[in-house]
Amino acid sequence: MTSTTARTRAAVQDYHRARFAGDVPAAAARLSDGFTFRSPLISSDAAGHLSGLAGFLQVVTGVEMISELYGESEATLVYDVHTATPVGVQRTAEHFRLRDGRIESITLIFDATRWHPVMAAAGGGAPPPPDERAPAPPPPPP
Repeated sequence: MTSTTARTRAAVQDYHRARFAGDVPAAAARLSDGFTFRSPLISSDAAGHLSGLAGFLQVVTGVEMISELYGESEATLVYDVHTATPVGVQRTAEHFRLRDGRIESITLIFDATRWHPVMAAAGGGAPPPPDERAPAPPPPPP
């Protein structure tokens, strides 16, 4: 493992531990200026991403790591989030991009279908509109 890969690993592992421990200052310290976050449910900057952490952690009952992959300036974690919601266990992939040892973006990948009724019941409303960069669906057949 190169020193850059080791630095990537340390930054991502520190962030992941801090986030799931609810330590917002420690998690924020690993994020770069201009940080962006995208998931099937939200897109935000660092403040928006970390502001919802306490509420999310109220329903998390455990995290089970499945795989960790580290490169020079990126990492991918695959894990199960155990929740005290009707969703139960959510398989999740999280892709990180880093610059100078700090996380500049996270893309969270999971099937959000089971979260829509949970969010609606919690007052979160409907899911956000599709990503503007995604191709438009084909027109219905005539």
